[in-house]
Amino acid sequence: MQFTQSDFIPILIQLALSAGFVALTIFVSSLLGPKRKSENKDMNFECGVSDQIGNARSPFNVKYFLIAILFVLFDVEVIFLYPWAVNFVEMGWEGFAKMGIFLFVIVVGLLYEYKRKGLEWDK
Repeated sequence: MQFTQSDFIPILIQLALSAGFVALTIFVSSLLGPKRKSENKDMNFECGVSDQIGNARSPFNVKYFLIAILFVLFDVEVIFLYPWAVNFVEMGWEGFAKMGIFLFVIVVGLLYEYKRKGLEWDK
C-alpha cells in the first residue's frame, strides 16, 4: 500500500488540535488558578512519598505504586485496541479472534486484581 502526503493530513490536524488544546489548557489554568505560596506546597513530593524522616529502611506503603503500575498495565490495552478498531474490516475474523483472546487475558487479570483487592485504596 502506497501512502501519499495527503493521507497524513488528518493525523497532522489531530496532532495540531491536541497540542493546541494542551497549550490552551495550561495557559488558562495558569491565569485562573490560585497563586498561593506556602511552606507545605513548597515541600519536596515525588511519587506519593515526601521526605523520609528517620531510617531509610523504614517500611512504607507501596499501594500508590501498585495502583500506578496497574493503571499503566490496563492503559496499554487502549493502545492495542485503537489500531485494531481502525483495521477491523481488513483483519476479518482472525483479527477478531486474536483481539478476543487478548481482551480475555486482560479481563482475567482485572478480575484477579479485583478478587485480591488490589484496586482498593483503603485497607
